[in-house]
Amino acid sequence: MNLPDIARLRSVSTRSISPENFDGAKAGGGRATEGTGAACAADLGPGWKISPSVDVAGLSTFEMASIDEPGRITHIWLTTHRDNWRTLVLRAYWDGSDEPAIEVPLGDFFCNGWGTFAQVSSHMIAANPNGGFNSYWPMPFREGARLTIENLVDRVATVYYQVTYETGPTVAEEAAGSGYLHAQYRRSNPLPDKETHPLLTAVEGRGQYVGTYMTWGVNSPGWWGEGEIKFYLDGDAEEGFPTICGTGTEDYFGGAWNFDVPGQGYTAYHTPYLGMPQVLRPDGLYRSQQRFGLYRWHVVDPIHFERDLTVDIQALGWKSAHRYRPLHDDISSVALFYLDRPAAARPAFPHVDDLEVAGEPMDPLT
Repeated sequence: MNLPDIARLRSVSTRSISPENFDGAKAGGGRATEGTGAACAADLGPGWKISPSVDVAGLSTFEMASIDEPGRITHIWLTTHRDNWRTLVLRAYWDGSDEPAIEVPLGDFFCNGWGTFAQVSSHMIAANPNGGFNSYWPMPFREGARLTIENLVDRVATVYYQVTYETGPTVAEEAAGSGYLHAQYRRSNPLPDKETHPLLTAVEGRGQYVGTYMTWGVNSPGWWGEGEIKFYLDGDAEEGFPTICGTGTEDYFGGAWNFDVPGQGYTAYHTPYLGMPQVLRPDGLYRSQQRFGLYRWHVVDPIHFERDLTVDIQALGWKSAHRYRPLHDDISSVALFYLDRPAAARPAFPHVDDLEVAGEPMDPLT
């Protein structure tokens, strides 16, 4: 959004859903008389931070937001303990659909998939010390929206959140001509021999691909990012060859030459639209492998498709005689795209055991 857009007067109302105003009602905030902060506010009374968060029971689903009119979510802020980043699942349902358009582990949606904090300073996602997660992906809907958080493990998760959205005649008109935001999660751990990691498979409809977040755990010595990303558009998959073909993993994420700054080795970076904000090095104990977090937002360069879209990426290193070596790495991805319909074909969501981060037990004793 540029300055003229900000200054332009629109027929819009701003609302916000949080534990202090569960339905976003006008003048509905700060009215709680019970909540996670009630004991702290015992000397102050109503209006003094009585309900700043929610406790999501183990093995349950909490409805974070429910909106029953046309609108557009403009910002989500959320925080919870890092132990919950892979065991809480964020889902979004548009216009009464029974199937979620967004279905992603919480940390991965906010570019923190390894359960260890990474500062992310980008246009669409900001992750700030120490686990303040922000999304600026526009999420328009024509009739209503529902956001949920599922707790996959048998322990309580305390979550603080705020969902800001717009509503009103202008927003309704804009939403009518907009696609729905989708986000799909996949993990290959390990990637099978001579196979590619799928980011999207046979998504049907008209839309545009707008973003990729990946975690990459390296399971062998040497360089790991020689593989190409491929976008199969509008029947390409039937031909077996893509219209858009990258030149290497580090190239796709805007880097070059192994992300290696001489004297520093792998070097983390984050920019408005692409970055590698996380480089996790072996610690000599349980964290035995190098691990990376990377993002690329196709905001100014969206990839348009009219009929269908499939996306995959190779995992390649090197072997003798300067030959490519297929790798068997631990790769996960979040693929973001706008589509002309509120639901799309998506993979079965992984079992909680298959979300575990190596060296980080899902249910720690401490």
